Amino acid sequence: MNDVTDIEKTVRQEWGRLLSSLIAYLGDFELAEDSLQDALESALQHWKRNGLPRSPYAWLLQTARRKAIDRIRRNVNFRKKQSEYQLLLELEAEEDADDFSEETIPDERLRLIFTCCHPALEEKTRVALTLRTLGGLTTREIAKAFLDTEEAMAQRLVRAKRKIRKAGIPYRIPNEQEWPDRLASVLNVLYLIFNEGYSASSGGLSIRVDLCEEALRLTRIMVHLTSDEADVKGLLALLILNHSRREARYADDGSYIPLDRQDRKCWKGNEIREGVSLVESALASGRPGAYQIQAAISAVHSEATSHAETDWQEITLLYDRLYEIQPNPVIRLNYCVALSYTQSEEKALNILLSLEKVLKGYQPYYAAKADLLRRTGDPDGAMQAYQKAIEYSENPFEKEFLHQQSLKRFE
Repeated sequence: MNDVTDIEKTVRQEWGRLLSSLIAYLGDFELAEDSLQDALESALQHWKRNGLPRSPYAWLLQTARRKAIDRIRRNVNFRKKQSEYQLLLELEAEEDADDFSEETIPDERLRLIFTCCHPALEEKTRVALTLRTLGGLTTREIAKAFLDTEEAMAQRLVRAKRKIRKAGIPYRIPNEQEWPDRLASVLNVLYLIFNEGYSASSGGLSIRVDLCEEALRLTRIMVHLTSDEADVKGLLALLILNHSRREARYADDGSYIPLDRQDRKCWKGNEIREGVSLVESALASGRPGAYQIQAAISAVHSEATSHAETDWQEITLLYDRLYEIQPNPVIRLNYCVALSYTQSEEKALNILLSLEKVLKGYQPYYAAKADLLRRTGDPDGAMQAYQKAIEYSENPFEKEFLHQQSLKRFE
């Protein structure tokens, strides 16, 4: 192999495992990342000339460790710092003793995921740091996803790593008492990464497949590392099932296609089967969580042969159960939409209108309200609601779809 793109792809696939091993070894986020970048530069030179080593992972890890030792040596003040001097001696001793067969290197990614998703960090920082450290995305790529400047994102990431060090955020897997809350933080971050790609809340793209697939890859890692966690399986199932419909959601010109008009032949049957199997496996645990139920709802949609044949009664019951677990107005909003297909549009609209105060400014609320007003014969009210939905949307393709809907006075 001598193609730079192929080499970089190989490195990205291994990035999270490499960085987590280095952080565990060095005890320093910034030193680990800088050393890994140094190793990557060496790899680009050596691998282009000599081809891939037998184990690229082991080669990079060993090289990065040596680069870290070189960096500490080059620090002109290190001899004045007893802690760094002691670390250097320990690293050199370990370097001489280590057998770098890939099978003997522990997988430290779970500790890294929990560190990056620590509640002490703000939500946006957790997402960005996870994409950088576990996903191996460049600062430029992450900045683009957030519509930030590269400089601003670089500063955010630097501050995050320094906060981890200064605040003493532990690089460890949480204990049994902490586990549920901390796992919820990790899953929320993965869900946010996927949703940013799936919905493309802003910018000129209708869908960011790269972010969706990165979220899927990271969630698969979590399933591998926590094989008995039903909630992790549930999240993976949800992401796979939603992602299976990606090619049907937008036309060639980028215009949005709602669920009831999608060409279901474009849905990925193999992904649907995988997602349904994961849902069944997760639910078999007998501890249904929010992601599992959302995945079950997505499975009902995915297995329906048409919009008309969808089991809306089952979906309504699932949203009712989900609301018991997470009593928030967004879930109630989705319940109203499902209810409009099982009982009456008027009843659904009445419940939905009771949510307006708490969902003020929430774009999907106004889109659902407009649709129900249109279906219940109030075109003027629907027009006003569509205008609100357009006002609160930041996606140009979504705005255009809502505009076209607003022009339809009656079904």
